[in-house]
Amino acid sequence: MRIAHTILLSLLVLTARSQDPRYSQFFASPLTLNPALTGRFDGQLRIAGNYRNQWSTIYNAFTNFSLSADAPILTGRLPEIDRLAVGVQALADEQADGALKNTYLSLSTAYHKGLDENGFHSVTIGFQGTYAQKRLNTANLKFEDQLRSDGFTGITNEIFDPQQLNINYLDLNAGVLFSGVFEGNVNYYAGASMYHINRPKESFRGATFDLNPRYTVHGGVYLPVGATTTLHTSALYQNQAGASEAVLGGALGLNLNNDMDYRPTTFYAGAWYRFNDALIPYIGLEFGNWRFGASYDANTSSLRTASNGQGGFEISLIYIKKKEGETGISCPKF
Repeated sequence: MRIAHTILLSLLVLTARSQDPRYSQFFASPLTLNPALTGRFDGQLRIAGNYRNQWSTIYNAFTNFSLSADAPILTGRLPEIDRLAVGVQALADEQADGALKNTYLSLSTAYHKGLDENGFHSVTIGFQGTYAQKRLNTANLKFEDQLRSDGFTGITNEIFDPQQLNINYLDLNAGVLFSGVFEGNVNYYAGASMYHINRPKESFRGATFDLNPRYTVHGGVYLPVGATTTLHTSALYQNQAGASEAVLGGALGLNLNNDMDYRPTTFYAGAWYRFNDALIPYIGLEFGNWRFGASYDANTSSLRTASNGQGGFEISLIYIKKKEGETGISCPKF
């Protein structure tokens, strides 16, 4: 079993070079999904935090944490139906029990242009620049020449130059978004984004390669299905370096305090499905300016054998500062 785990961890480190950190609650991490989502929320300031731990029993295979803040600027100087926003995000990603540590700091901006006189529909274009640092920690890695009859107790002959264990580069991302509301309070959004437009180069020990672009399309619909109940549905498709994922699902929201406008207290329950991979049950609670969500990836693919049936636990917390009496704009929630 130890050898199997070692092989699996080695594969994780090798494949990590072409795959971005990802969240099952993609709708709760706007700046990792699409730069055009910068500022697309109901309020004056949004702060979002996300944490994910996948396959924790296998030497903490993947652990992600991100924190972002975005807000509209130049309010009052633009047409009432338009909005300009800026955002900042920090993301830390560890793989294979810290063998590979990635840190990203991003700045983004987006302009939301109203398409009708009331601003019920809009189109957005967003851009993002990222400074990335990747570090390979060899202290806890095991190599074939260390294997003895009693385990990995030998001394490896591998030699590592400290200057070859760190990568730093700048990255460019962009996206577009269409969103709005139809009569009957039916909200919609549809977007597309491309990350790693400039294909930055990565290199450990001289093995240089280009970081593959990540292409994403996503969308969702929100609509009332009862006096105090709403249905939120969303879908996502991503492709990077030949690897793709498709996610589809939704959640019902039950309004607990009958406040349908400014400060609803809403309980959410639902599930998303990542095709050929995992079922993702989700629960959430929105109260005041806060929204909390928790989900778990229940693996349904053949990877269950390697992961010992373990999935990925994920939580999200979003705070939105609002002004009393603010009517807000149509914005995606899921």
